[in-house]
Amino acid sequence: MISTILNDALSVHNKLIEDSKLQNIIDTIATTCITALKNGNKLIFCGNGGSFADAQHITAEFVGRFIKERESLPAITLGCNLSSTTSIGNDYSFDDIFSRELSSIGQEGDVFIGITTSGNSPNVVKALDTALKKGLHTFGFTGNKKGVITEKCSCIEVPSNSTPRIQECHILIGHIICELVDNELTS
Repeated sequence: MISTILNDALSVHNKLIEDSKLQNIIDTIATTCITALKNGNKLIFCGNGGSFADAQHITAEFVGRFIKERESLPAITLGCNLSSTTSIGNDYSFDDIFSRELSSIGQEGDVFIGITTSGNSPNVVKALDTALKKGLHTFGFTGNKKGVITEKCSCIEVPSNSTPRIQECHILIGHIICELVDNELTS
């Protein structure tokens, strides 16, 4: 059983290695993040459940330190202010928890990355719509399941239908972006 799971994960990683289009999107996201940060903008992430944890993890790599010692970089995960999240969910709708917060802090030139394994999480899609209206650079992390998000922005589409494999690759891709940003901003 364990070797089957490991082989499945390895198979998905090998597909990432062979997918030049996906690698180009990773490079575009990293380059866009670098430009935004150099221009004084911030990186904004969101997701639900495991994808929320992934968004927080990637944010922490920018705010803290990834590999190289450097200044803290401005990054935030939507939904971390629980008072705001619960009041928005109660007073409006759970679908509004990210878009309402983003409408108050997102600025033109910021980078928005929505993480949703299905590509259809209503609150992530609604936040993406808000990001588009406000002039943010927009990207998505999803899986083979495609979804609404892939019709609205450039997406990393992990070549798998397995939520665990997709999430594992989202962290890997997030780390690749962090390393590319670190290399550019600390050289």
